[in-house]
Amino acid sequence: MMTLALIVTFLLLAGFITYMYFAYKKIKNTPDTETHSAIKELNDTNFQAQVKSGVTLVDFWAAWCMPCKMMAPVLNETAEALGSTAKIGKLDVDSNQASSAKYGVRSIPTLILFKNGKEINRFVGVKTKDFLVKEISKVI
Repeated sequence: MMTLALIVTFLLLAGFITYMYFAYKKIKNTPDTETHSAIKELNDTNFQAQVKSGVTLVDFWAAWCMPCKMMAPVLNETAEALGSTAKIGKLDVDSNQASSAKYGVRSIPTLILFKNGKEINRFVGVKTKDFLVKEISKVI
């Protein structure tokens, strides 16, 4: 009986490892999404100027981060839906460590919603366009 349990456990583990390998291979080969023209590329130098007035959603991301790649088309759709009612910016955490440290970003993607330079809300992980539009609409 113990041998049967070991065999079943081994087969389940082998199946899981195989699944993860192919899932990783598929995600790894995901092409980068072109950034919507309304989304601003932020850095440590221009960050404060971009968030100081109005409502701004900032995506803290990195090029190697697969969930960040998943957020790119969602941010494009959100920018399209919002028009000029709010701004969206992206900040590469690898190249702009001062801003990332200032806001205590420890996991990516982290999206921080600012109103007139002050943090209003923070979202960690992949979110939907509808969720983001709803949250931004609350502070407009």
